Amino acid sequence: MNILVTGANGQLGNCMRNAVKNDSQNAKRATHNKYIFTDVAELDITDAEAVAKTVKDNDIKVIVNCAAYTNVEKAESDRDFAELLNAKAVRILADAMKANDGTLIHISTDYVFGGSLGNTPRTEEEPANPTGVYGLTKLHGEEQIFESGVKAIVVRTAWLYSEYGKNFVKTMLSLTSDKPELKVVFDQVGTPTYAQDLADTIFNIIEDKKIDGNEGIYHYSNEGVCSWYDFTKIIAEIAGNKNCNIQPCHSDEFPSQVTRPSYSVLDKTKIKDTFNILVPYWTDSLRTCIRNLSNHA
Repeated sequence: MNILVTGANGQLGNCMRNAVKNDSQNAKRATHNKYIFTDVAELDITDAEAVAKTVKDNDIKVIVNCAAYTNVEKAESDRDFAELLNAKAVRILADAMKANDGTLIHISTDYVFGGSLGNTPRTEEEPANPTGVYGLTKLHGEEQIFESGVKAIVVRTAWLYSEYGKNFVKTMLSLTSDKPELKVVFDQVGTPTYAQDLADTIFNIIEDKKIDGNEGIYHYSNEGVCSWYDFTKIIAEIAGNKNCNIQPCHSDEFPSQVTRPSYSVLDKTKIKDTFNILVPYWTDSLRTCIRNLSNHA
């Protein structure tokens, strides 16, 4: 079976590469699946003709869509491009897989719950209520998938970080190393997600042949709950950055065009039960990531 991974140079795309490489090196399975990794230089997912040709020529049976417009702030003034990547391109991928009787695995976000109230972990059945352009365009992408009729697994995730690209962990490692004092918001609560854990989960779902019959929306993040302040404190502690005075503050001390989710903990019961997976605790995965970054510094 041939699997196409889009957005392959991003955080999750690079982690998908690792999942395939690590499985091969460890000889866990005698897999006959072929993974084809593409980014915009190889395949423009906004080009319906190019996508259809790639799918047909390579007989793609699964697309893992790791491509997205993820700049939450910039999306407010760049609505058309965010909609193009997060919704219109998703429909193109969905239509191509529908035509080839394949399955689309698509990554969505906790930001679809941007305006939701309460402090109960968000289930897949809870109505979406985005407050900003980013969350709205990601919700539109989900809607396009299910309107297309393609077989699909949508995985919503949150607070993604990794060894690759720009992300909160790498930023805080730098800031807590260089600055004597730092303020971080404590009134936004969620769960960090190590992109390698998510990539490994997606890879195992494919390799264990658990896609068919399990279509739908799922939530995935690491286990546990924290604020951005707590997250930063643990990042600094693991890295040994002891000279930065990290203080909690309110969100309104950092004015923004976007109303971010105040509570976006995702309920992972469905994905754990359906695919029989164990989800690592967030601090354990954070230690792994920081150790990898330190080893490659």
